[in-house]
Amino acid sequence: MLNQNLWQPSKYFNQGGKLRASRDANEVAISSRLVTDAVADCFARFIPQYCSGLLLDLGCGKAPLYGTYKNHITDVVCVDWVNSFHDLSYIDISCDLSKPLPLPDQHFDTIILSDVLEHIPAPENLWLEMARIIKPGGHLLVSVPFYYWLHEEPHDYYRYTEHALKRFAALSGFEILVMEQYGGVPEILADILAKNIINFHWRFGPLFADYIQRLVAWYVSRRKQSAKKSPQFPLGYFLVAKKR
Repeated sequence: MLNQNLWQPSKYFNQGGKLRASRDANEVAISSRLVTDAVADCFARFIPQYCSGLLLDLGCGKAPLYGTYKNHITDVVCVDWVNSFHDLSYIDISCDLSKPLPLPDQHFDTIILSDVLEHIPAPENLWLEMARIIKPGGHLLVSVPFYYWLHEEPHDYYRYTEHALKRFAALSGFEILVMEQYGGVPEILADILAKNIINFHWRFGPLFADYIQRLVAWYVSRRKQSAKKSPQFPLGYFLVAKKR
């Protein structure tokens, strides 16, 4: 990682041993804290089990997960493209992820692709490239939104169902080990309401948006409604796949 000694937490931070969305509105919008918390929880649970060796952080931006995976790997290569909306201070290689990657065959033990796939205009190419550069038995960790607003426009191209992700994995030689839905109807409604409240530019909008998300997070944690009652309404997906 370029400038590894200068790395600082950005999108995520560790609070009491739990990975959470940053509460700095410059890093994570107030209206996006709920979904970012959900993604953080997925990576925090599975990185210790599946990240090892040489890791490739694709579309990494500020490498927000570095603090979570650094103690489980031997080294990391950070890749993003020059048109990224994020700071590129930690990028080792700049390239277009929808084109052939300037990386050697069967070189990496682990690949992380966090909230990137929806921004790739030719996803099939990226799946095949990831299959080429990862070692047999290597692990791929992916998160993608589903019921989510347009973001980082105009480079927001797709939303993927669980079935599309399984198809991509199978066609490119990966075996799915973990497929999880994160969020459901309560989180989707809270996310939509929070974002629209913010867009109204109401004086107390940010406080109200934050309160709504906190309330829904509390409700779901107490009642565990999302996983049980809304499998057809995912806020997003997280998967771990193994290269055959």
